[in-house]
Amino acid sequence: MPTMVGYARVSTLDQDPQLQHDALEAAGAIRVFTDHASGTGVRRPELTACLDFLCQGDTLVVWRLDRLGRSLSHLVEIVEQLHDRGTEFRSLTEGFDTSTSGGRLVFHVFGAVAEFERNLIRERTMAGLEAARRQGRTGGRPSVMTEQRLDAARLMRQDGHTFQAIGDALGVSPSTVRRHLATASEPLDALGE
Repeated sequence: MPTMVGYARVSTLDQDPQLQHDALEAAGAIRVFTDHASGTGVRRPELTACLDFLCQGDTLVVWRLDRLGRSLSHLVEIVEQLHDRGTEFRSLTEGFDTSTSGGRLVFHVFGAVAEFERNLIRERTMAGLEAARRQGRTGGRPSVMTEQRLDAARLMRQDGHTFQAIGDALGVSPSTVRRHLATASEPLDALGE
């Protein structure tokens, strides 16, 4: 039989989730999972347990939308996962309910807005990187492989040292040695050790 399962979240241990619990239980939730974690936190074990607990036909109910998703795109992602599993989603405060056609429409709009937001961020990032390149700047941190290290790596490789031994001697990883020697057009014995 389909059931309603609640999820609550408070940001700190000293906050009380009782208001959320009361509202979720009044709405018919048979069980409420509660995380004590920031909304931006990636690790929310009770949310994971809640999603694992849900069965096809069940409904996940939250007090407010911001209790579930870290961002609009994360919220849409979770609701889409629920839909794919045959479960519904309901938010008490905003009145969203994906078991209704109106609720599904609203979440399709949310999905479109989230995708638009992702595209804008990507476009701004690319424009910023291009502007920096035109000004002669490159992104990222400076390379650990200086010209002196690269020269030393070439000599050690010619003397038959392994990438591991070279990396240990220079204080870099073997993959860094391999990558820089390869991009420096240095023959690497087919990259063998």
